[in-house]
Amino acid sequence: MLHRAVYALPHPAPLKGAVLACGAWFKNSACLLDGATLQWPAEHGDLEQPAACAALAATVRDLAARAATRLRALAHDLHPDFFSTILAQQLAQQFGVPALAVQHHHAHVAAVVAEAGLDGPVLGLALDGVGLGNDGTAWGGELLGVEGGRCVRLGHLWPLRLPGGDVAARQPWRLAASALDALGQAQAIVPRLAPQVGEAAAQAVAQLLQRGLACPATSSAGRWFDAAAALLGLAPVQQREAEAARALQEAAQRALAREADLRPDAAATLTAEGVLDLRPLLLPLRAVEGGDALARERAAAAFHLGLADALVAWVAAASARWPARAVVLGGGCWANALLRARVMRGLRAQGWAVHVAQWRGPGDAGLALGQAWVAAHVLATAEAPGAVAVVQEDA
Repeated sequence: MLHRAVYALPHPAPLKGAVLACGAWFKNSACLLDGATLQWPAEHGDLEQPAACAALAATVRDLAARAATRLRALAHDLHPDFFSTILAQQLAQQFGVPALAVQHHHAHVAAVVAEAGLDGPVLGLALDGVGLGNDGTAWGGELLGVEGGRCVRLGHLWPLRLPGGDVAARQPWRLAASALDALGQAQAIVPRLAPQVGEAAAQAVAQLLQRGLACPATSSAGRWFDAAAALLGLAPVQQREAEAARALQEAAQRALAREADLRPDAAATLTAEGVLDLRPLLLPLRAVEGGDALARERAAAAFHLGLADALVAWVAAASARWPARAVVLGGGCWANALLRARVMRGLRAQGWAVHVAQWRGPGDAGLALGQAWVAAHVLATAEAPGAVAVVQEDA
C-alpha cells in the first residue's frame, strides 16, 4: 500500500473537487489536494531514474483512485519534456479532465502560501537552479507578485550566460568564465582558470563566449553561487547538486565565525525594470588570488552578505508596484541557512511577515503542492461568473 502523509491546510482550496499535481523533475513528488486535505506521498527522486518515473506513475494513479471527491484537473510543470508533464497530460486525457501547466517559480511561492495559510497578495522571492519561464528562457532568480492563480514577474536577476549549455551547471568554472566575460574581463579567463581546468578547456570556453555560441542566458540564482564559488577556486566542478553553493556557504560561515561584524565589499545595482545586477558582488572575488584561504573565506562571506542585503532592498523597491504584507521565500537556494537568516532578519526589520516552506523544505520536493494550489485557484476563478483566469503575466 502507498504510504501517504496527510496534511490539513490552514485554509481550503477554493475549488469544489480535487486536483492531482505531478511535481517537476528533481526531487519529484506528487500530491492530491481536496479542499483542505492534502495527501502527499514520499519523494520519488529525480526523474532521470527509471525507477522514479515508475514510482510517480503508480503514485498518481493510486492518488486518483483515492480521491474523495470528483477529480477536476491534473497540474504539472511548464516544461513540456518532463516525464511528469507528459504523464499528467496522458492521464488527464484518460480521466477526461484538463491538464494545467504551472510555471515553476509560481509553484514554489504558491506552495508556501498554501502551507502557511496566507490570504491576499504576497511578494515571492523564488531562488533556485532552474525552471522554465513563460518566455521560454531559463529562470531561477525571480521576484514575483502572487495572488491565488495570478502571478506577475516583477523582476529577475541579471542573466548569466551558460557556455556549453546545461553542462555549465555541472562545471561551475564555466560560470566563472561567464562572470569574467560579463565583468568586461574576458582576457582574464584563460590565466585565471587554466590552472584549474587546463589551458585548452579554458580557451575553448573563452571562444564560446566571444562568439556567442552555445551560451544560453539564465537568471538562475544557483548559477550566481556557482560563479562565485568557482572564481574563488572552491568548486571548479561538482559531482552533487549544489556542491559549489555549499562550499561557498561553508567558507562564508568560517569567516563569519572569526569576524562577526564583517560587511559586504560591494553593493548590487537595481535597474528601473526591476533587474537586480549582481556583477558588482563578483568584482571583489576576482581580486582574490592564489592560495590565501582566509581571503577566500572572507570574500565568500562578503558575497553572501551583499546578496542578502540586495534581496531585501529589491523587495522594498517592488512593494509600491505590488502591495503586500508578506514575503514568501521559495526555491532550493533558501536551504542556505546563512542567506535565509540574513534575508529574513532584514525583511522583518522592515515590518514584513516572512514565510518559508516547512513540510518538505523550500526546494522541488514541495513543488507539487504549489502546482495543485495554483490549478485550484485558476479553475475556481474561471468558473466564477464573468471572471477571467490569469495565471502568469508580465509586470
